[in-house]
Parts: sequence; structure tokens; C-alpha cells
Amino acid sequence: MRMKKIFIFFILPFSILSTAVQSQTLEDAKKWYQEGRFAESLPFFQAEYQNNPDNAAINQWLGACLYETGRIREAEKYLKFAAEKKIPEAYFYLGELYTKVYRFEEAEEEFVKYQRINRKNEEALNKLAAPREYAAKLQKLVNRTEDIQIIDSLVLSKSSFLLAYNLGKSSGSLLPLSEFFEALPASNKTLYMNGKQDKIYYSKGDDSGVDLFTMDKLIDAFGNEKKLPQTINGEGDQAYPFVMNDGLTIYFASTGHESLGGYDLFVTRYNLSADSYLTPNQLNMPFNSPFNDYLMVIDEEKGLGWFASDRLQSADSVCVYTFIPNTQVTLFESDQPRVMSDRARISSIADTRKPDVNYAALRELARKKAEFRQEEKDDFLFVINDNTDYHTLSDFRSNNARSIFSQALGLEEQRQKLTADLTTKRELYAKGDNNESLRTSILGMEKEADELLLKIQRLKKEARNEELGTRK
Repeated sequence: MRMKKIFIFFILPFSILSTAVQSQTLEDAKKWYQEGRFAESLPFFQAEYQNNPDNAAINQWLGACLYETGRIREAEKYLKFAAEKKIPEAYFYLGELYTKVYRFEEAEEEFVKYQRINRKNEEALNKLAAPREYAAKLQKLVNRTEDIQIIDSLVLSKSSFLLAYNLGKSSGSLLPLSEFFEALPASNKTLYMNGKQDKIYYSKGDDSGVDLFTMDKLIDAFGNEKKLPQTINGEGDQAYPFVMNDGLTIYFASTGHESLGGYDLFVTRYNLSADSYLTPNQLNMPFNSPFNDYLMVIDEEKGLGWFASDRLQSADSVCVYTFIPNTQVTLFESDQPRVMSDRARISSIADTRKPDVNYAALRELARKKAEFRQEEKDDFLFVINDNTDYHTLSDFRSNNARSIFSQALGLEEQRQKLTADLTTKRELYAKGDNNESLRTSILGMEKEADELLLKIQRLKKEARNEELGTRK
């Protein structure tokens, strides 16, 4: 009996001390939460939740921290529990959460609940203006979602996401910025080098902002650094550049230009008559979202495109989507809001696809690296399906398919010559020979080159379908 009393004597102070430490830790977490230090307070709320899963306040704090640190999918469960217990801030966070996943009616329902419970709190009511305005903006953009066909999606770490981008040789190359500029610290920022390997585009900056620059190849080294004009390098950070084969069209990501949040994708084109770049256009959904969307690449050689997004991904991951570029912007149409929202956030790749398209072959082409292309003795690379590539005209079984593909090859040669002439004329124009007749000629040749590309793509599709019919 005496020993039992002694045992209790030693255990009791330890329990009191342990409780005091836990209490102090939770109080610190609450303080950090109020200061906006959500990542620091998150693990303490997670630990406290294990002990008190039915505590409404703990659910609210935990859900808010998960939301603020980008873990939106996990946050909903805890915020819904807190909202059911009528915690005011849970309504507000749920409204913002539903907005980011395009569930606009549910978002407004939560905002209304928040408004009712705070009807006498003017400061709290004023908080609703901005998220409601943002929700209205997103809803308008959802209704302008582009109708694109998604071929594939790969979730990779942010440090290795370039592995998904397998460009054809003529489309240039991408590499980590720190790999080219070895003095820079490692990051997931990228550099683009054109197909001729004589010009690079990249981002650099400091705490005041990040802008886009170019450099040219000077004999055996790059130099002559130039900052792109203010029409591109406006407010916010600019990064992840890619330039089309025409040398005029630039895709880039920006946190400025009225982005939806984080990086958004933009495109601009060099204006010959003004000798500058046009005001950048924000790409439609699904290319853009309330999350970080970046590194849009259009590979004209392969007829494929890629872009990266960290929407609803873990903190160290990014999803790279492969898609079929549209020759002109085509909007998706539906009278069902939920269907529009699903297409805007790419809830299903299968829903984006169309009949009579060999997506397996396109996926294989997208993953084929340039260095593994056929030897010089091969005349071309033409993907028939995911198991068959053709390299010479003699590979065709169908005479009609061979004839159609030969027409495409002829038009390709014609377009190559036209592109070479365009390059020469653009160089003359850039050097000051910018008379009106030269400008008109350049614009006409650009239109002709675009029309030829459309004909080439159509003929190749016809040839593939004809050959596949013969092989059945």
C-alpha cells in the first residue's frame, strides 16, 4: 500500500507537467494561426485532432490550415464538420474552397450562411465582397472553357517535371534554368533554347520581381542579353517561356496580368508594324485555374502540346497534361453548369476525347524523345498506332494512303521553303528595311504557312486512317 502511494506521488506531477506542455503547444498553434503561420500550426492541430476529433474548433483550425497550405481535398472534411457545428469561419472557408473547385452554387450557400451569422458584424460582412467577386470572375471564365482533347497526364515531382516534355528537334529544347546558369540555385524554373540553338529565353530576378530575358549565340558563347519589353514584363513575376517556330509567338507564365492566382498562362506575338509585342492574352480554361499553371509548349513537329499545373496536387508535385492543340480557339458548349465545371477543371480525361482518334499512338509519340528518333537514312517518322511507326513510303500497304501521305510530304517541303523565306524577310524587316510592301508580304506568307500546316495535318490524318483500314 505504501509503495502504491509513492507511485502515485511521482506520476501525478508528471501528468500535470505533460498537460501543461500540451496546453502551451496548442496555445502557440492558435497564436501562429492568428498570425497566418498556417504551416507551422498545422502539425499541432493534427495532433490535437487525434485526441479530440469531435471538437468543432479543432476541426475548423485544422481544415483552415490544410486549405491555406494547398491541401484542399483534405480540408473539406474538417471544415464541413465545423460548419455543421455553426463555426462562422468554417462557412467562409468552405465558400472559398467550393469556389476554387467551381462548385459555385455551394460556395454561395456557404457565403450566405456566413453573412447571416455575422449580420451585425460589419467587419466580417466586408470580407465577403472579394471572394464573391472572385467567384463571379471564375464562373464567367468557366463558361469560356476551351474544347481540347487531353491525350495523357503525368504527375511528377516539381524538380523533375521536364521529363514529361519530349519535344521534336525543330521545336527547340527545355532545360532547368540552374543547369544552364550553373551559379544559380536549383529551382523548377526553366530555360527555352530554339531549334537552331542560337537563342535562349529565360527568367531572372530578385526579391523585387522576376522578368523574361533573351540572349543570342555569339560565335561560341551566349551574350547580348536583352530584357523583353514591358508589355510582357509588367507587374508580378514572369517565367517559363516557350517560343513557337515562327520566332514571334511566345507563351509564358505570369503572376501578374490579372492572373487568377499564382501563375497563369499567357500568349503574345511580336507585332511587326509596332516593333514590339502585343498585350498578352490570358489562355482560357482548362489551361488556367486558381492554382499555378505554367510552361505551355506547342510542338508543331509532333502536333502536340503540354502544360503543367499544380491544381489539387501535393506540395511537391505537379501534373503535366498532354493535349492536341486546336488550330483555332473552339469553346466547349453545354447548358449544364456541372458539365462545364468538370471540363474546366479536367475532372475526366476520357470526357475530352473524340471518336476516331488514336490516342494510344499520340501518347506514344508524346513520350518519344528526340534523341531516339530514327537514323538519318530514314525519310521520316510517321506514327500509325502505338505499335507501328513508318519511316519510308515503301512501308505503306495502302496505295491510296501512300499517295495521300506523299502529298503531305510535298506540302511540308513547300512550307519549309516558305518558312525559310519568311525568316529572311523578317531579318530584313528587323534591320530597318520595314517598308509597307515588305510588311504586307510577310503577313501574307504567314497566312499561307498557317494554311499549309492545316492541309498537312488533314492529309496525314487521312493517310493514317486509310492505312489503318487496310491493316484490319
